[in-house]
Formats: sequence, C-alpha cells, structure tokens
Amino acid sequence: MDPAISTNTDSLVQLVTPEGHRTEPSEFSDLVADITTSKLMDLYEDLVVVRRIDAEATALQRQGELGLWAPLLGQEAAQVGSARALRSDDFVFASYREHGVAYCRGVDPTEMLRFWRGSTQSGWNPYEYNMTTPAIIVGAQALHATGYGLGLKFDGADSAAITYFGDGATSQGDISEAFGFAASFGAPVVFFCQNNQFAISEPVTLQTHITIAERGRGFGVPALRVDGNDVLAVLAATRTALARARAGGGPTLIEAVTYRMGPHTTSDDPTRYRPASLDHEWKLKDPIDRIGLLLEHEGAMDHEFVQRVQLRADETAAELRRGCLGTVEPTPMSLFDNVYSENHPLIDEERDNYAAYLAGFEGA
Repeated sequence: MDPAISTNTDSLVQLVTPEGHRTEPSEFSDLVADITTSKLMDLYEDLVVVRRIDAEATALQRQGELGLWAPLLGQEAAQVGSARALRSDDFVFASYREHGVAYCRGVDPTEMLRFWRGSTQSGWNPYEYNMTTPAIIVGAQALHATGYGLGLKFDGADSAAITYFGDGATSQGDISEAFGFAASFGAPVVFFCQNNQFAISEPVTLQTHITIAERGRGFGVPALRVDGNDVLAVLAATRTALARARAGGGPTLIEAVTYRMGPHTTSDDPTRYRPASLDHEWKLKDPIDRIGLLLEHEGAMDHEFVQRVQLRADETAAELRRGCLGTVEPTPMSLFDNVYSENHPLIDEERDNYAAYLAGFEGA
C-alpha cells in the first residue's frame, strides 16, 4: 500500500531518533536504502552550511545590512531532506523562509540576500533554478504550484511541482483553494507544510484541533506526517509524494513537524510569547545534532570530516558577506527600467515626473 495514502495521519514517520539511532526498518527506510554513509555525510554538510548561511544573514540584518530576514534555524532537515528528493526538472514554489531549499537548488547565497537588502525587486531567475523567489503573500504560492502542476499534467510531463508553506498559512483561504483544486483535477503537486509550531506568535494548537495532515485529507488530498527534524525521514516522505505525483496519483500533503528555534523574522521577539522550556525541549531534537550522532555511531564522525564541513560553512558565510556588502545598490530611477520590453509613453511620463520630484530635494 502506498504509505502516502495511510488513513492514520497521527503517526509520525521517523527513521532516526533524536539520540541518533536508526528506528526499526519500515517501508520508508526502504526508500532511502541508497543513502550510504558517504551520502549521509553529504546531507550533514548541507545541514551545517545552511545553518551557517542563516546565521550570517541574521548577523547582517542586525548590523543594518539587510532590511529583514526570515530565519530557518531548526528547520534545516525539513528543507534539505525535501529538496534533495527533487529532480532538476521539478519546480519549487517557495514561501519566504526556504533558504535551505534554495541552497540545494544551486542558488548563489548572495542572490538570496538581494531581495532582503532591497537591491532587487525579485532575486534570482526562477527558470534558471526551477524555483521561485520569496513569496511574501502568505499561501499564494500554493495556488501557483497547483496551476503549474495542472499544466504539467496537460503537457504529459512526468515532473512535479512542490510548494512550501508554514502552519499559519493553512488558515489562509489560498491553501484551502489549492487543496480543493489539486484534488479535483489530480494535479501532480506536493504540498509541503513546515509545521514549526508558531504562526508568528500564535501556536498551532489555536489554529487547528486536528493535525494539519488531516486538514489535507478533508479536501481529498492524501497526507502523511513526518518528523521534520529527521532529514532521512523527510527525504523518504518526499520521495513517496513525488513518486505518486509522477505516476499520475495527484497531490500529496506532507506535514513536517519541526520547530522554529528563532524568531519568525528578525523584527520578532519570540520570548514574548514562547517559554524557554519549549526551546530547550526542541533543542534536544536538533536536526544537525541528530545526524551527527548517527554518524558517530557509524564511525564516520572523525575530526577531519568535522573540520572540512566547518571550513566549507565558514567559506560560504564569508562569500555571502562579501557578496552582500559588494552589491551595487539600485538608483531610484532604475525603478522604471524593464517595465515593458519597449518604450511606453505612460512609463516615460512617470519617469519624468519622478525625476522632477527627486530634483526638488537637491540642495535641501
């Protein structure tokens, strides 16, 4: 039986315990049988580098170099595990926190910052990486992914769409509409919810009295819950959903149960609504520590490997900082560039009016 069609959406798929031990073999562990110790070490490196990118970007914001940043601290496994299950021809429809997914898709870390620095109106070329730039309108990307997935179905393609959103987004109408539309038309889309327990300051228990996975099933979307801090379990779950989409089985909802260890954004103070005891409880489930312990148990966590990973993380962070500080800021008049492919009289008029407005400040 397809594990994604399980009627028990309360069970949590887990392949590695917080203490770094493998769980009993299951249908899901078979899905990651190809992950050798060497590949597990690669996943560990991904997790460490992604966390380092996030820490450096947060520091840049605190130093006034970014206007805002949405940290992903604690959610690395959910993002890396799902992203590494994708093929290059799959298309990612992100929210505003998927820096780890972007890294795995090959996006230059500097390009991740330009949107938050105000150096661009977008970020990177979505078609170069088959991944959209940050979406600030909460939940809208799920509708975009559903439409794209339906297009794939009409084209007879065997690739899939995946869309990321948080637990708070499931209270938005856009998500409900996407579930209903995708279920009715069998769109090959994976709905990936990172349930990080808090929609800004509101706990998920206030949003729903059932699991988010069950919400999907209410719309006819098969669903499963996975330990979002277990990179192997997330990889297996996403592979399941993608295989189902490619085979014409339609959409799947994955609820990755994880925890936002930092603020919602750098403008937020989580200590005002979240007890320190909860932070400590989830720190014991840290996704990086978990895989590090597993590698220790398997004799692969030697000093040379740890040093190599740390060097890679530090070099990536240094490059990120150099790229951010070296970004050429756009001039005010560039706002009117590339609006249309050819000159347009309305844009010409607006450009002239804005130039006159700015000239009024000269010498003031």
